Amino acid sequence: MSLSLRPISREEHLAFIGSRPSASHMQVPSWGDVKPDWRAESLGWFDKGGEGGGDGRLVGVGLVLMRPLPKVKRYLAYLPEGPVIDWHASDLERWIDPMLAHLKTRGAFSVKMGPPVVVRRWSADAVKAAIADPGARRLGDAAATTYEPSAFELAERLRRMGWQQTEPGGEDGFAAGQPRYVFQVPYAGRSLEEIHQGLNQQWRRNIKKAEKAGVKVVRGGYDDLPAFYELYAETAGRDRFIPRPLPYFQRMWTALTAEDPDRMRLYLAHHDGDILAAATMLTVGGHVWYSYGASTSRKREVQPNNAIQWRMMSDAHELGASVYDFRGITDTLDETNHLLGLLRFKVGAGGEAAEYLGEWDFPLNRVLHKALDLYMSRRG
Repeated sequence: MSLSLRPISREEHLAFIGSRPSASHMQVPSWGDVKPDWRAESLGWFDKGGEGGGDGRLVGVGLVLMRPLPKVKRYLAYLPEGPVIDWHASDLERWIDPMLAHLKTRGAFSVKMGPPVVVRRWSADAVKAAIADPGARRLGDAAATTYEPSAFELAERLRRMGWQQTEPGGEDGFAAGQPRYVFQVPYAGRSLEEIHQGLNQQWRRNIKKAEKAGVKVVRGGYDDLPAFYELYAETAGRDRFIPRPLPYFQRMWTALTAEDPDRMRLYLAHHDGDILAAATMLTVGGHVWYSYGASTSRKREVQPNNAIQWRMMSDAHELGASVYDFRGITDTLDETNHLLGLLRFKVGAGGEAAEYLGEWDFPLNRVLHKALDLYMSRRG
């Protein structure tokens, strides 16, 4: 049975995502509105042997972002954490080939995608043991709790098809694109009490301390984004990363909440009239992500960060989440790395670290692809 591919409407795209248990927040139509420097297109795969006449049944979707090369009408095509297709299909070429052919007609010189496929998982205890092991330099060096053999097979198939795995950028394990290593707390079939029991002693103690100190966590709206941003800019300076501008978050709020009022939420932790921490939360189906976090160095003793996380975790459970995702973690276990503290914080929530298959490139024009690689390495 052959598959055909064509651009689809936002409505078709969103309806398909709504029929799935979940998909990445970067694969919903509104994500294209968050990225104005990129041209967005929704793609649909149709099963010609299916019912429904015309193209057949819609069986997969992808949000592709097209970024023009300076001075040339050629594009980098990027499907972040996508596309949403059957990644374990025995005839993967049937899915991938029409996409490459279509993107070539659109002027793409290179295609980048991030299969949403987990390769390995480490329990919280396994991560703690790895951090404590002086012989382990990276999380990948530690024995995983579970392996997904089909993910290794998929990686081999992609290589045979001519795809190249993107090397993670920098020493901290964070790739230039989306995080390869994340920390997740599974929710499926668990009560909120069981999730609370899964938190380590320090987390439970800190949540209690925040309650006792009178920390109040409230939901905010668009007008509270500048207050969030003030804390976020302070966090960027402290944690040594380049902050996104305020209009990015305003655009993100407007675009995502227009598609679904619960797609993005903002939480703020107040104490005696002071906002001490703020965070954004994203939801698609049963998957909930802690997206951006921000806090001040003031009054750390009242533990606003644990308070805000526990409120978001509780709300995610109320929404019927199957997983609460803390997003990216470093895979370095070096004690001198400033990101190790963040890893320890996330591990305290229980759950597990997961390694995804990472991002993959397919050069449609090798000369331009190489030129982009050179430009990116110089910029880095």
